[in-house]
Amino acid sequence: MNQGAPENGKSGRLAAVVMAVLAFLAGLAGAGAFFYFYWTDGSTAAMGTSTAVAMAGMGAGLVVWARGLMPGEEVSSKREALPSSEEEKEQFRESFVAGEHRIGRRRLLGLLAGGVLGLLALDSVSLLRSMGKSPLPALYRTAWTKGARLVTFDGRPVTAAVQKGDILTVFPEGQTDSITSQTLLLRVDEAKLRLPPGRESWTPMGFIAFSKICTHAGCPVAQYEKSVNILLCPCHQSSFDILSGALPVGGPAGRPLPQLPLYVDPAGFIRAQGDFSSHPGPGFWSYKS
Repeated sequence: MNQGAPENGKSGRLAAVVMAVLAFLAGLAGAGAFFYFYWTDGSTAAMGTSTAVAMAGMGAGLVVWARGLMPGEEVSSKREALPSSEEEKEQFRESFVAGEHRIGRRRLLGLLAGGVLGLLALDSVSLLRSMGKSPLPALYRTAWTKGARLVTFDGRPVTAAVQKGDILTVFPEGQTDSITSQTLLLRVDEAKLRLPPGRESWTPMGFIAFSKICTHAGCPVAQYEKSVNILLCPCHQSSFDILSGALPVGGPAGRPLPQLPLYVDPAGFIRAQGDFSSHPGPGFWSYKS
């Protein structure tokens, strides 16, 4: 049987008090780290220090529990014959009553420790705030909208003065930081175009635009072979035929670059008729149900 449980005396009561204080400090530090400092955009140093204090408090509390409240000695004795004597019965009653108090104390400390751990778990849920809004809508839509002017990376609007053979990287006006909206604008001979049906009005004056994000692995399509009207991806050598709607004609890419429908407004600025013909980027997007 176990004997010598330290919580029977002053040392046990002291350990219980220390355990309770450490649990309280751990909970307070955890709340400060994940609720106050985090939600008020406090310094990362303060949040890290509070988290460290919370973890240290819980660790120290568990050590105090193990060393100060758990029985420290295990002894065994030979089983005696029954029935028990009156003296043994009295000793059992005293031991049972003392054990009841110990169990009550342990239950209280257990609830306190569980509450602190629960608080820390709840604190960690608040970190989901850092993930921001759901990214799913951005995976299937870009910043291109009907009437959006094409601008260069420095915000200059693009006009119909672009010459044949030129190539520009363009963005929707006011959205030059949109990675998924980066687009290649070219001007080709309209008579040579072999676009899919329904895109006859997408290329005014020979202006044609495609997503700059390769449909194989998402690299930027950055090379243009003007003599053969081919766009090349430098990462894995995928190549796309501009005249046929950027169909892949070489390399691992399995689908065309999404095309952006264009029009030229009365002032000569090039604008988008809407979003791309399909989702930009690797072929995953084509599997959306």
